[in-house]
Amino acid sequence: MANLEEVLRTCGLNTKETALYKAALELGSASVQRIAEKAAVARSTAYEVLETLRAKGMVTTFLKKKARYFSAEEPRRVLARMEQRVSLLKESLPELEAMHSRSRKRPGVRMYEGKAGIATVLEEILEEASELLSFGAADDIFREVEKFENFVEERVRRKIPVRVILPNSAKAQERKRLGQQQLRQVRIVPSRPEFHGMMYVWKSKVCLISFTGDYVVVVIESATIAEMQRALFEHAWGSQERA
Repeated sequence: MANLEEVLRTCGLNTKETALYKAALELGSASVQRIAEKAAVARSTAYEVLETLRAKGMVTTFLKKKARYFSAEEPRRVLARMEQRVSLLKESLPELEAMHSRSRKRPGVRMYEGKAGIATVLEEILEEASELLSFGAADDIFREVEKFENFVEERVRRKIPVRVILPNSAKAQERKRLGQQQLRQVRIVPSRPEFHGMMYVWKSKVCLISFTGDYVVVVIESATIAEMQRALFEHAWGSQERA
């Protein structure tokens, strides 16, 4: 089961909001002072954060003997509100996509940090790609991304072929051996100079992933830049065929 704090943060709560909502759930109705103490948050900060949670529909407030009390909203009601928001977003999706489509004429750049950012881009690839080009270290992606094999299985299920250039290693050779059954063509290049990253190209997008430090992920959406990277990839791919 997923960690509760991580689940709440995924729902859009920051660290203090998560702590105060959990404290309010455990206490039932309580004063700001009691909730703040249980959550280990300063009282002055707790009041502001609880007001933010009230605006999000996560807590309710009332007066008791001239003192302000807060109560956590029932989780089922919170879920119902979230589902309602998702439903409204779906209804507005055609209009939102039309606006986004108009903005795509300009190159867009997005940056993520951490393994969650890598997971986000891999999901985007599965949703959009009809063919995938990749250059990078197989050892890194399997070591740093949990259940990367699940991504491979889903890519195969969706019939998305990939051509990948990999620095030589035992894992790279394994990828090559399994290539045909996993819709993968592999070219092996020397392992020196060493690097720790991955590049993906699909449609009009290029993704660059760094596996050092804080796992920086950059996505560039530009047909021109994607074609440049595709041309460089094809040159490298052809060079290895002749080698």
